[in-house]
Amino acid sequence: MSAVISTPVDLLEESSQLGQIILQSDVFIEYLNARDRMENDNEAQRLITEFAEAKDKYEEVQRFGKYHPDYKTISKEVRSVKREMDMHDSVADFRRAERALEELLNEVCGEVAGIVSPTIKLPGNNPYFENAGSGSCGTGGGCGAGGSCGCS
Repeated sequence: MSAVISTPVDLLEESSQLGQIILQSDVFIEYLNARDRMENDNEAQRLITEFAEAKDKYEEVQRFGKYHPDYKTISKEVRSVKREMDMHDSVADFRRAERALEELLNEVCGEVAGIVSPTIKLPGNNPYFENAGSGSCGTGGGCGAGGSCGCS
């Protein structure tokens, strides 16, 4: 990206170029490959469907909380099904690739925000946004989390 953007058209062009760079990155390509592997894995799809069904039952039980007669059983079931789904190889690979892509996008957002202004406030729960001058918790400017992170 160039250092000076003089018009909104330049900004759109630079943004488009940045988007294309991200779409061609190894991180994004690995994300697509991991997603395809997971979507084509019959066992993973069975586990995802089973989890979605268990989650629906759990949400129904949550209306009554611990007073529902099946609360403990369904709570235990949803945790068990989720653990089994999360431990499946293609699902775990997808989650790792998804986190890597999210980290890349967060880092890019932080860099762009820093170029625009060093005082832009960004989410305080992300390590990429917690550097001096970013306007996050470390500078005393507040992070927008309502003080739950301990900033002033």
